[in-house]
Amino acid sequence: MSVSWPVFFASAALIFIALNGTFALVFLLGDEPIANVPTGNFMDLFYFSIETLATVGYGDMHPQTHFGHFVATGLIFARFSRPRARFVFAQKAIVTMHDRRPTLMIRVANARHNTLSNASTTLWLIRAEQTAEGQHLRRYYQLELLRQENPVFALTWTIFHVIDQTSPLFGLTADDLASTDAVVVLTVSGIDDNSANALRSRKGYSHDDIAWKHRYVDIMTVTADGRLFIDYAGFHDVTPDSVSANAGDGRPDASPEDLAQPR
Repeated sequence: MSVSWPVFFASAALIFIALNGTFALVFLLGDEPIANVPTGNFMDLFYFSIETLATVGYGDMHPQTHFGHFVATGLIFARFSRPRARFVFAQKAIVTMHDRRPTLMIRVANARHNTLSNASTTLWLIRAEQTAEGQHLRRYYQLELLRQENPVFALTWTIFHVIDQTSPLFGLTADDLASTDAVVVLTVSGIDDNSANALRSRKGYSHDDIAWKHRYVDIMTVTADGRLFIDYAGFHDVTPDSVSANAGDGRPDASPEDLAQPR
């Protein structure tokens, strides 16, 4: 993201040459797999690889053996294959105090070795309800987030939903969520910087997957040379939060409901 344009284009050109050179070398392993290409002619096979990758064929060169068709098919697949979203979601969502307000939090990480641009997320509460007429149905509530977009999603991202008077979670306890079979669903999407493809993934948390009065273990440290270090081994770890445990009415055994009461 920070390199100069000449370095960026030079790197892209080297990757393009290396990819097509690799397929040309694989073609060399076959017995005349491409028609009208002399045996052992690397450059013609290299050009054929470029034409196949760009999906522009000129007719004079084409696969003529099973080996040639097999490699060419793999080359076309490499051209059109879509990258797979590799988002890592914390195993537990948590409810704890954040800036003196009860907050639902979910930690997400980008496991790819590149950044995602214009990442966005939505958080939903789904629960069973009964209408005034006695009809049972499941209703969907979109939960407002402190920050719904991330311009450059590279490492980790913690999603925050404040449980205030406007929140569908206000005043609810863990037992309340269990009685309505509540589920919290988080969706994350973004644009892959390497392929420009849209990536998206989803994670659902049942009422059993929400840790009340807990906090995520801090996984970020600064090394001696001033570099940011992230220990993903503790990404899913949570720990009891002493601040939330005493956040109700001053009692150390405050219930989860106390976290959702106005202050």
